[in-house]
Amino acid sequence: MVLVFALAAVLWGIGAAMKTPRRARWLMIGILYVLVLAVQVALPSGHPLRMATGESPAFWLILGGFAALVLAYRYGLRALRNRAQVAQAMAEPDQGRAGSFSETELNRYARHIVLREIGGSGQKALRDARVLVVGAGGLGAPALQYLAAAGVGTIGVVDDDTVENTNLQRQVIHTDARIGTPKVFSAQAAMEAQNPFVTVRPYHRRLTPDIVDDLMADYDLVLDGTDNFDTRYLVNAAAVRAGLPLISGALTQWEGQISVFDPAHDAPCYRCIFPTAPAPELAPSCAEAGVLGPLPGVLGSMMAVEAVKLITGAGAPLRGQMAIYDALYGENRTIALSRRADCEVCGAAPMATQ
Repeated sequence: MVLVFALAAVLWGIGAAMKTPRRARWLMIGILYVLVLAVQVALPSGHPLRMATGESPAFWLILGGFAALVLAYRYGLRALRNRAQVAQAMAEPDQGRAGSFSETELNRYARHIVLREIGGSGQKALRDARVLVVGAGGLGAPALQYLAAAGVGTIGVVDDDTVENTNLQRQVIHTDARIGTPKVFSAQAAMEAQNPFVTVRPYHRRLTPDIVDDLMADYDLVLDGTDNFDTRYLVNAAAVRAGLPLISGALTQWEGQISVFDPAHDAPCYRCIFPTAPAPELAPSCAEAGVLGPLPGVLGSMMAVEAVKLITGAGAPLRGQMAIYDALYGENRTIALSRRADCEVCGAAPMATQ
């Protein structure tokens, strides 16, 4: 019997050392339990292996029954908690727009509501949120899709471009039938088809210094999925002036990066990390360098995840951190970022920099 518990401990320890998920470790212990029970039932009394594992199956049957009761209790408790959270979301008065969630909305967002970190209050926060997405291209496409699916109430999208055939390899919110259509209207059609409960505000124009401040005044959060440094600096400076968190992503070829720039919470701004734009030959466009089709989906989805976390208060957003994903070698790493005291945008004496 001691041998069995020792083997279970070894399996658990090896799994922990290899960073195997807890569910997989419990599965291995369950397999060990089944093998031990098979030994007790199949081998004759007095067999050395049976003697080493407890002599009688009675103990193991009792232990298995107790474990089954514990699991049944946990799953039952979880089911009751989930039902209570959905009921609470239906019963709570709505502090945002008039009226509470409809039955259809509750069914749609049920997987969010049962998440402990989101719940009914978090889903209401998503519905009351106003998010501006700059760019409806590679990064903007998946971010917009998942923000709409998640139930973000008001989503603005600004882009002056139209859908082209070369976009469709990675910008999955657009379709072949909408080639030639302004990207903001193509994205709006897809988002409203996905979720008719959200409001989409399309801005078919280039983001310029004369409109950026007025535009951001209507939103709580900004996502930047653009592909040029001039617009990134413009969006960053306006977000700092408005005190809004900025989720920024970038990618090229096989690699992408994402961070939350938020000086209002003592995180650096974009200009802190990239004080000057690199030479064009060091930062070629996707048209020049190429880009893996699914890569924007990965990074754009991560941007949507950070948006949901910021809106609901769940987890730890990537403030003061940059996540870097290398698709070619399947590697992820996170680096720390710090503010610059002499930053011309968010430093001690910021300049009027666009």
